[in-house]
Order: sequence, then structure tokens, then C-alpha cells
Amino acid sequence: MKYVVVLYDGMADYPIDVLGGKTPMMVANKPIFDRMASKGEVGLVRTIGEGLKPGSEIGNLTVMGYDPKIYYTGRSPLEAISIGVKMADDDIALRCNLVTVSDEENYDNKTMVDYSAGDISSEEAAQIIETVQSVFGGGEFDFYSGVSYRHCLIHHKGTTDLGTMTPPHDISDKVVGPYLSKSENAQKLIDIMKKSYDVLKDHPVNKSRVAKGKRPANSVWFWGEGTKPMLTPFEELYGVKGTVISAVDLLKGIGQAADMLTPDVEGATGYIDTNFEGKAEAAVAALKSDCDFAYVHLEAPDECGHRFEPENKVKSIEYIDSRVLPIILKGLEEIGEDYKIMILPDHPTPLSTKTHASDPVPYMIYHKSKEKDSGVTSINEETAKNTGVYIDAGYELMNKFIKEI
Repeated sequence: MKYVVVLYDGMADYPIDVLGGKTPMMVANKPIFDRMASKGEVGLVRTIGEGLKPGSEIGNLTVMGYDPKIYYTGRSPLEAISIGVKMADDDIALRCNLVTVSDEENYDNKTMVDYSAGDISSEEAAQIIETVQSVFGGGEFDFYSGVSYRHCLIHHKGTTDLGTMTPPHDISDKVVGPYLSKSENAQKLIDIMKKSYDVLKDHPVNKSRVAKGKRPANSVWFWGEGTKPMLTPFEELYGVKGTVISAVDLLKGIGQAADMLTPDVEGATGYIDTNFEGKAEAAVAALKSDCDFAYVHLEAPDECGHRFEPENKVKSIEYIDSRVLPIILKGLEEIGEDYKIMILPDHPTPLSTKTHASDPVPYMIYHKSKEKDSGVTSINEETAKNTGVYIDAGYELMNKFIKEI
């Protein structure tokens, strides 16, 4: 038996006027997804447990079958693992975003213009992080380059008691001052964030970007603090060897912490310009070798939600249907074994709010040898709700997917 999860990050949404009072799932042309849903199990699942923040770290741990209340130690430590950072037991990891803020003199009065610094390239970002390390690192703090705008800060002998370190994608177009932690323990970090603007505003990389009409990476922004993670190996829990296919350090970190394979895919960006076909082909290659489980993570719907790009969010759902699912299905048929496919988001990323939400999300499980009539002709938030099928403890979904016949 082969098992594939196709995770459309942030796909679920709320009805919105610009889409005629519908959600992107309702509008998108997704015939393959809909056909499998019509022949499988459709319902709602709560991926963000009560009292937990609606982030991709919580959502994806849950979907992968790990109870976040047991296993979650913070987001950034998982990302640190994926870029090869060896954390000491008393290290604290934080996500270090490269962001674009406005040019008011007082940092507190600046606006969060872009949480991704205009999708800065990894090559440009590495040069900026090198400068940040030379100015602020080498002692209590060390900085490590990741992918695009996503990087890592290690605070040696630090603390997670930092007050609220707000994710920058939660405050797009807002003045940053009210979202800076007031905790005394966080003040060294806040001070670095503020000083980084003066260090980076005239950085050669940023001068070049501005000259080309691009947004500068003129500040660092810290959030997602946590301690060294410890996940039970996925194979030990579920009896199958797995792989995680993603462009995102967080997902690779979860995969590595769970002793799964995490191959790099050339051209995987985490946005709508990603190498959709390459991700699908990497999953098939793993399934044709020694893996029985593939977790294919597609970030594009989430990014489009954060940026209020309704047409692109619809398009990203359609691209996965036309460019990812056919390759995976063809590969599974070539393997010749029975298979199951599960498709769902990790959380909603509503266009109307441009940030994550905690609402239950639609899921679909298709079992090739046991097709059945789900009563659903097109899967979306409403049709999934109308089935009456609901799983409250989302981390139990993986056990259902793999172990139930």
C-alpha cells in the first residue's frame, strides 16, 4: 500500500465579495480533486486544537499525526534543523524574517510593508544575513541563512519567556509599534530589530533591489521562538517509511525531526511560481524507491491568502490539480499497488484577514480499491460540512488514514 498526503497550505477560506460571495475552493476548477472526493470520504477536521495558535507548524504537525500539545516546542527550532543548525539543549531558536518596513524615523512608527521583503531571493538574502551576523552575531546571538525571506536566529542560553513576538504576516500594512513585545526578556531582540534598519537600509543588495523597483529587505523581524524539538520517528508511529516534499524550511524540519527523507527540489519557491511538477516527481521517485508514504506540501495558497491575491489563490488550487495530481496518480498507477490519497489544508488563510484562522478545514481521503459514493460532487468548505463527518482531534486523522482499512 502506498500513501500520499497532498497538503494545500492555507487553502480553506471564507466567502468573499471579489469571488462572488464564494471561497477559492468553490471557484477553482479542480476536476481531479473533485472526482476523488466524490469517490472517497469527505468531512471536516480540526487541525488547530483549542488554545493553540493557528500556524503552519501546529497545522502540519497535527496533520502528520503528532499531537502539538505533546510534541510542539516552537516553530523556529524545526526550521533550524532543516538548515543544519545544531542546537544545544539551552539554545533558543527564533525565526528571523527579512521584511520591508516604511521609512519613518522612529521604528515604532514604521509600517509592515512586506513580511517577505518582496520575495527576496535566497542568494540576496544570504548576503544580508552575512552582514547581520557580522554586526550582531558571534557571541550571545548567531544568525543562519535559510530560504528567501525565512532565516534563523539562535539565542544561546536564551529564554522563550519573551511576551508576544508577533509574526510579521499577521500585521501586514499595520504600524509595528503596538506589536513589539514589551517583555524585559525580549528587549535585546527588539533592540536588534530596530538597529537592523540603520544597518540594512543602505546595504548594497537593497540599493540594487530599489534601483530595479523591488522592495528592500531593510529590517530583521524575530518570532516563533522555541527549544530543541524531539519527535518520535514517523515510521515508529505508523509503520511506514516516509518523505516530505516542500520548499519550506519548517516542513523540512518537521520531516527531519521525524526521521523522514526531505529531498531538495530545484525551483521550489513556496509561491505560485514554484516547480509544481518537480515536487510531484520527487514524491513519485520516493514512492518508487523505498518509501511507502509521501507528504507533498504546497505553500502557494497560503502565500496568496497573506497577500490578498484572490485570483492567484484560485489559480494555485487549479495548478495543483492540473500539474501535481496527474503526475502523482500516474506514478501510483505505474507502481501497481493499492493506494490512498488524502488532500486537505493545514488551516484556513482567509483573504479577508490575510492571516491564519483556526476553523476546521475540509479533508478528503480516497482509497483506490475501495471507492464509495461520498455524496459530494465538488469539495469545498460548505460541502465538507454538509457531510456531517467531523474529526475534532485532528492528530488522529493520520492514524485513520494509514491504519484503517
